Amino acid sequence: MILLPAIDMKDGRCVRLKKGEFSTVSQVANSALETARAFAAAGAKWIHMVDLDGARDGVRHNFPLIYEVIQQSGLSVELGGGIKNELDVITIGEAGAARMVIGSAAVTKPEVVDYALRQYGPDRVAVGIDCLDGRVRTAGWEQDSGLDCLELARRMEEQGVKTLIFTDIATDGMLSGPSFDQLAALQKAVGCDIVASGGVTTLDDVKRLRDMGLYGAIIGKAYYAGTLDLAEAIREAGPQS
Repeated sequence: MILLPAIDMKDGRCVRLKKGEFSTVSQVANSALETARAFAAAGAKWIHMVDLDGARDGVRHNFPLIYEVIQQSGLSVELGGGIKNELDVITIGEAGAARMVIGSAAVTKPEVVDYALRQYGPDRVAVGIDCLDGRVRTAGWEQDSGLDCLELARRMEEQGVKTLIFTDIATDGMLSGPSFDQLAALQKAVGCDIVASGGVTTLDDVKRLRDMGLYGAIIGKAYYAGTLDLAEAIREAGPQS
């Protein structure tokens, strides 16, 4: 299972939120590039980055700093936040992101997913399924789409998506453990590679997700709060290819 330590960017700062609420924003690191290099030193091969400003208002204030990580960290960058149209797909793809994460547009403009798959293939495209109480949220998690998360997962698999990133918003940034039951239900519903996001807090969480056979897990607040040693977690997760 690959581990993807995370950096969320807002107003040029490395931040974390609780349950995706922008009112809870707090800075957790000074430099995105130096933080990424620390991840690499711990043995990470991937990094998960989110452009929060892009997700909320579509403006890429943080892109120069994100591009610096793509070009200089030595890590494969999985990048989401504000990929809303074909131009965004090209921008992220040509910047060198190893994998782009399409969120809200998968619900509101599924043709954007089709375009990304045609341009870059399934290995470089993921869909983020962000759920609260089983329903998909969009627009930086601020809007309820009314769509069941398993239904969206099935639609995306039918469109040719290979990788799904599942976030239970209720656990995100709360250090409360992942939503194992929802992840298991998703595994039964589709054959896609699944990345768990939200709530991964302890080494036992990592072991349990690994033993479930998940493709990956995102490590966010647990790293910054010190509840999880990244190097130890990577050793438990296994080869990071």
